[in-house]
Amino acid sequence: MISIDQDRPKRRMPRLARAALSGLPRETRFALYRRMVSCDPAPDPRLTLGIASTQHELEGCFALLHEAYVTSGFMKPDASGLRVTPYHALPTTTTLFAKFDDQIVGTLSIIREGVFGFPMQSAFDLTAVRAHPGRIAEISALAVHADFRDTGGTILFPLMKFMYEYCTAYFDTRHLVIAVNPKHIEMYESLLFFQRLQAEVVDNYQFANGAPAVGASLDLSTASALFKEAYEGRRTNKNLHHYFTQVTLPNIQFPQRTYYTTNDPVMSPALLDHFFNQRTQVFPQLDERRRRLLKAIYHEEGYREVLPFVADAPVVAEPLRRHRRYSFKCPALMELSDVSVARSVELEVIDVSRGGFLARADSALTEQARGLVRLQLGAGVVVATQAVVVRRISTPNGSFFGFQIDDPDDHEWRRTIESMEAHHTSPGALSSTSEVGDASEEWSVHDMTIV
Repeated sequence: MISIDQDRPKRRMPRLARAALSGLPRETRFALYRRMVSCDPAPDPRLTLGIASTQHELEGCFALLHEAYVTSGFMKPDASGLRVTPYHALPTTTTLFAKFDDQIVGTLSIIREGVFGFPMQSAFDLTAVRAHPGRIAEISALAVHADFRDTGGTILFPLMKFMYEYCTAYFDTRHLVIAVNPKHIEMYESLLFFQRLQAEVVDNYQFANGAPAVGASLDLSTASALFKEAYEGRRTNKNLHHYFTQVTLPNIQFPQRTYYTTNDPVMSPALLDHFFNQRTQVFPQLDERRRRLLKAIYHEEGYREVLPFVADAPVVAEPLRRHRRYSFKCPALMELSDVSVARSVELEVIDVSRGGFLARADSALTEQARGLVRLQLGAGVVVATQAVVVRRISTPNGSFFGFQIDDPDDHEWRRTIESMEAHHTSPGALSSTSEVGDASEEWSVHDMTIV
């Protein structure tokens, strides 16, 4: 158990006050909840927040999560003393930590849609969220140390601010989805303006040990305006709009990136082996489909010994990837060379591999369209290469195109990919674009035709 030196005053809201609010009309309750906000724009310098990337940091986050979930009845005790899920093995999941005096006191995980989907998909219909453009991420695995749970948001609000800034500026996420216990949903509705996915409560949510749950979503493209209207004129420490969008917290350590990548995978072979084979039995308990999907993601030599065994017979339809993928959000310009009148097409690159890339375009492109593409892969990093369109998918949220590089061994392109591999946090980077459709459809754009 972590021991925290508590030499700061606590700001408690008596439980009786919370109970009294429950009898008031909804809008009155929500307005009072917003008045109770206390967000410190200058937190204690002993508080630091960052992405959990080391064995020590991840162990602290998973142990804190285990303690909080067992105490709340959301999971049965595990012999490891950790709560580790298959989603934590994916490069599309980022775990945030909050430390006080270098000890983990808060954590949450941001699960952007990947090959396993979302935990909450088993109980909630996300069709309405998918109808809008933009990537989706589930906010999950939230826990605050017991010594800080009644301190007026000392840990919770900095974690939420970190989540908000990371999702909007680093993780290329537009929609947040959550599945929370009914007794907590009004905090998300009143303070952060989440909207329920359905009126009914799910009585038995298996991902939380059969506890009841409510699903909700937040469109980050409209969140700032909602915050501004609700918190207009409030004092600085009562104004979540100012706190989320104007305040800079030096306590937060944002990722340092050379390229315009949009995720921060951390799972090396050693970390996967430690958490999913040695400390827990997550890998041995995976079904064959998930085992094969993991092999498709982490197909490099160093991962073979730590991934769970996969039978030779194919059991899933998804094609296995032949090159490492990097999730991106960056502009590109294609100058078509096979048209009678010169024409340029603006692209938004979604991901990149050694053999090609996936991009969105507003202008129509035909299959086999060819030309010179200039990709802005990073600050001051522009790469020019000849490419051809090998696949097109039209969706309600736009058109997506798979491109094949004419010469993957071209010196400039190969040097850039090799540099990216050297600078990237961890091998096995993966993007899965919910805007294109499900994982198998998005894979078919890029992997079945690009080698």
